[in-house]
Amino acid sequence: MIANARSSSCCRGMEGIAMPPENKRLNIEASSSNPLSAIADAFEDLSNLIINHQIHHHHDHDDECFRLRLDTFSEACSLISFLFGCLGLAFKFAECEYVSKVHNLIEASKTHETLHSMLDCDVANHTVKTSGSNSRNLRRVRQGLDLIRALFEQFLSNEYGAASTAYAQVCAPYHSWAIRTAVAAG
Repeated sequence: MIANARSSSCCRGMEGIAMPPENKRLNIEASSSNPLSAIADAFEDLSNLIINHQIHHHHDHDDECFRLRLDTFSEACSLISFLFGCLGLAFKFAECEYVSKVHNLIEASKTHETLHSMLDCDVANHTVKTSGSNSRNLRRVRQGLDLIRALFEQFLSNEYGAASTAYAQVCAPYHSWAIRTAVAAG
């Protein structure tokens, strides 16, 4: 089913649709000297792309929505894997899962120019809920980002048990008893 999705006409990117000039690829390699700075810079750049588009198009009534480049988004997300590596053995599965899903999005960026076009393709091919689809991979990457966000929020509010609390908030509701038990044993 996924192979068919890749060959359909909706998977060919955004020919004919003007991309905002400010939506360019991030220069991650040159931006920072350490992983945390690179992550902060990459996500700040993503935020600025979106904010700049909103500022310049808030009076437009032509329904033009911001279309974030998939390669730009995937590059920023790839930097987060460093943080999973710092969480120890209990989060090794989450790290492997996250890295795999980001890699799949990077591969999808060779076929889809934007997040929007990738999702449109999965919707058109009825593969949104199919295991291994780009939509599902995006959802899992978002869940990984949410886990890291919750973890840092816990670090700020309560140093003790930050990883366990973040896991319980973000991932545990979606995991089986066996996985939750393995993480708790961590």
